[in-house]
Amino acid sequence: MKERIEAILKEIEELKCKKEQEIEEARVRLLGKKGEITRLFEDFRTVAPEQKREFGQKLNALKNAAAAKIEELRNAVGEQGAAAAAFDVTKPGDSLPLGSRHPVSIAREEIVEIFRKFGYDVAEGPEVEDDWHVFEALNFPPEHPAREMQDTFFVTDNEQKNPILLRTHTSCVQVRCMETMKLPIRVVCPGRVFRNEAISARAHCIFHQVEGLYIDENVTFADMKQAILLFAREMFGPETSIRMRPSYFPFTEPSAEVDVSCNICHGKGCNICKGTGWLEILGCGMVDPNVLEASGIDSRKYSGFAFGMGVERIAMLKWQVKDLRNYFENDLRFLKEFETSI
Repeated sequence: MKERIEAILKEIEELKCKKEQEIEEARVRLLGKKGEITRLFEDFRTVAPEQKREFGQKLNALKNAAAAKIEELRNAVGEQGAAAAAFDVTKPGDSLPLGSRHPVSIAREEIVEIFRKFGYDVAEGPEVEDDWHVFEALNFPPEHPAREMQDTFFVTDNEQKNPILLRTHTSCVQVRCMETMKLPIRVVCPGRVFRNEAISARAHCIFHQVEGLYIDENVTFADMKQAILLFAREMFGPETSIRMRPSYFPFTEPSAEVDVSCNICHGKGCNICKGTGWLEILGCGMVDPNVLEASGIDSRKYSGFAFGMGVERIAMLKWQVKDLRNYFENDLRFLKEFETSI
């Protein structure tokens, strides 16, 4: 009998049940009318009188252990059942807050899509470039200030031949297009650029540009003006006007800065346009013949125009953001304002 008591006690200690039915089956097997422990109590009658005290205590302890184990298992299964009942898998899940696209991405895509409608392809190139594509092929003379260390992030020694650097504009992508694409060429080149400048509300060492290039036979300044006017009206509204001011860029001649009529005050003057009624949006010009020749294009047969704009600048004008640093600080309070712009 001692061995049977110890075997049943070990079975009780190792007993595990996950369902109420399993617990009831274990209770019947151990404590039912024909259960193992019940049979032990019946066999207790045959125990010698001098052993009754010892076995009686062991049988009572065994019965109590079995009852306690059954109760413990019932409590555990009951808690699991209550938790499962509280969680209804058929109910819809909690809605999670969604993020929004970055304002720079929104502005960039809008600019690109406008020019896509005009028949422009999209071209991209490497951010780490060589001096030839960033400066030399674009008619930058050796003494040009943009070649100095204070403006450009050089990857290799800027004194060596054709040094490697972080591109300062996406015009280098235009050079690659002129070198590899068949004429006529009509592309826009969006991308991130880098300049070694102090970070402030109006400037940053990282920013984004979209530059455009159109080369074909008999392309004129009037074609460029019309393309920019159509872009401005698509971006800022059909009542938008533009004006061009003479400027200078090494890779275009003649060159111009383009202003649009202020979409806030409609030309009357406000703090956004500093009372002038105009907002500067981009630079442009006719591609210099030297640039065409450097890329193997006959400048006597072909002509073209190029333009470039800062995406952050367009976004600042579109949403009246006064501090450029907001675009780079990942402040969720600022970014949530553009959820409806997706």
